[in-house]
Amino acid sequence: MPGRTRVVARGDESTSRTRPKNRKAQIAAVAAEAFSERGYHAVGIDDIASAVGVSGPALYRHFPTKYALFVHAVENLSRALLDAADSAHCESDDPRQQLQAVMVAVIGVTLENRRRGGLYRWEGRYLEKVDRENLRLEVVALRLRVSEPLAAVRPELGRADLDLVTAAILSVIGSVTGHRSALPPKQIESLMLSVCWSVIDMELPRRVSSVAPLQGGNTIPGLERTSKREVLLHEAVLLFHERGYHEVSIEEIGAAAGITASSVYRHFPSKADLLAAAFHRASEQLTVTLGSALAESETPRQAVHTLAELYVAVFFAQSELLAVYFAEVGNLPADAGKELRKIQRRNVEEWAHLCVDARPELTVASARFLVHAALGLVLDVGRVVRFSEAERVAALLSVTLLG
Repeated sequence: MPGRTRVVARGDESTSRTRPKNRKAQIAAVAAEAFSERGYHAVGIDDIASAVGVSGPALYRHFPTKYALFVHAVENLSRALLDAADSAHCESDDPRQQLQAVMVAVIGVTLENRRRGGLYRWEGRYLEKVDRENLRLEVVALRLRVSEPLAAVRPELGRADLDLVTAAILSVIGSVTGHRSALPPKQIESLMLSVCWSVIDMELPRRVSSVAPLQGGNTIPGLERTSKREVLLHEAVLLFHERGYHEVSIEEIGAAAGITASSVYRHFPSKADLLAAAFHRASEQLTVTLGSALAESETPRQAVHTLAELYVAVFFAQSELLAVYFAEVGNLPADAGKELRKIQRRNVEEWAHLCVDARPELTVASARFLVHAALGLVLDVGRVVRFSEAERVAALLSVTLLG
């Protein structure tokens, strides 16, 4: 039979070993899921080989290094999204239908690769300079495939507003890769399209001229931290955000805080504990903003609008913390990770129930998708506007949740 060889072992015994012709693609798919879910540094070649059912040397016949496999996986995903947008077919001259076709195509590929989407969203920072630039160019090209028909749908929008809305559309679509909430694929597609059209058709608040934000989105430096523990946590978050958790050492965190590595351990037993503390801080902020929004509002819809404003204000002032909260979840230690994921789910659940109160036609399952889309949008669009224009981003968050 094609693709099979006979292997003889121990006398007369024989067995048939399958060598799929698509072994390279199979390895790449398994690696993409592993890198996406656990992070590039946490995954070894032996992990991937074991999951595929081959030896390490057999895997190296297809990919000479782990990095080569990583680059291949990232490029495969970005290229699949771009190819889908390029092949989106629409016989109508109506720009709304053309834009719909592109979004349907991108949603389809995103759902097919749902467990691999974290690759280009979070792990792309570990690419070397040339490969990172290639990925950036493909992302720019994908944005153009969306913004071109969008410009025909909303001809009154300037370039900056087109960029903002395009980023919001792709963020909403990409948000499904960041969680495991379940709905039938067609229902997810319909829900994501509905959110995207709400974003496309919304009236954006006018841009307010403001002073360019400082690092982390702060417009004022604030008072100096005096607690050494707080200084350590702050510096650790900045370094994790800039270079990634695995690229930062305790010695570097201590040096940034002005103390020795041994002194760091007086406040945090390990680097993992610093990461866990950052996650606890971000989770606390989510809880506090929800409580404040409920306390300040008289109706569920008003509470959603207030929550959007508070959430954007809090996290634009701490954008590095928000980015670490999204990007480094796979690097949490097992025990802390289990508890923190439980807290994350509880926060999402509370936001989802508020959405259902404001929109009784929604199910809680659907609302979870909207909440994840809204939370991710704040970071993705925030990056585009350099964590300024808080009022406009809050309006996008509101329309994502309320339609």
